Amino acid sequence: QVPLVQSGGGSVQAGGSLHLSCGTSAFSAGSYCMGWFRQVSGEEREGVAFLDYRNNEDYSDSVKGRFTVSIDGSKKTLELQMSDLKVDDTATYYCALTWQSVCPRERTGYTIWGQGTQVTVSS
Repeated sequence: QVPLVQSGGGSVQAGGSLHLSCGTSAFSAGSYCMGWFRQVSGEEREGVAFLDYRNNEDYSDSVKGRFTVSIDGSKKTLELQMSDLKVDDTATYYCALTWQSVCPRERTGYTIWGQGTQVTVSS
């Protein structure tokens, strides 16, 4: 398995910005999809941003226009820039990886996960 190591996150006031990174060596491994999911305790893990090996991006309606997913090829990291954060964005965020040509939006489509990082947005 390819380990995913997350960094970033933290606490910010509403309207602020945070950045997440997810390190992996998978980018040279052919067709892949990477995603960012978030989970609030007691709720289902929700997919919010996805990026495939062709650099196609996809976002959930809840974050579209505020979050940007990208890959830093030199660092071999998946990035998530989060802007105009809202209290409802508070959650534990996870990066995930699957080797498929079309990115699934469901957590069951992903087989490798990062360790999770907390994002807290206060009003």
